[in-house]
Amino acid sequence: MKFPLATALAALLLAGCNTAQPAFVAQAQATPGTAAVTPRNFAMPSGAGCAGDIARYRAVQDNDLAMGHVAQSVYNQIKREIAAAEKVCAAGKDREASAMIRASEKRHGYPTEL
Repeated sequence: MKFPLATALAALLLAGCNTAQPAFVAQAQATPGTAAVTPRNFAMPSGAGCAGDIARYRAVQDNDLAMGHVAQSVYNQIKREIAAAEKVCAAGKDREASAMIRASEKRHGYPTEL
């Protein structure tokens, strides 16, 4: 009788290993320190010009906040800087908006020469 119970328990435990992982979705407001590592399925947003620069910087910030690598106050400041660049980008000033993103990255210690 013990063998079928042990088999059933082992099957149940193994079934948990085969469940699909949820896709990474950037949250409207990331939650500080909720992730230990970047999710396996995290994909850096693509895109050209200022819209791509903004999307990538926002994704990095959401991920860094979720991992506890950036303080909420710094994250809030960066969000304001991203929003300002987004307005400039929407006005058709691509180079100016991208320069604003690079300046924010430098100001907050992110590498810009990759």
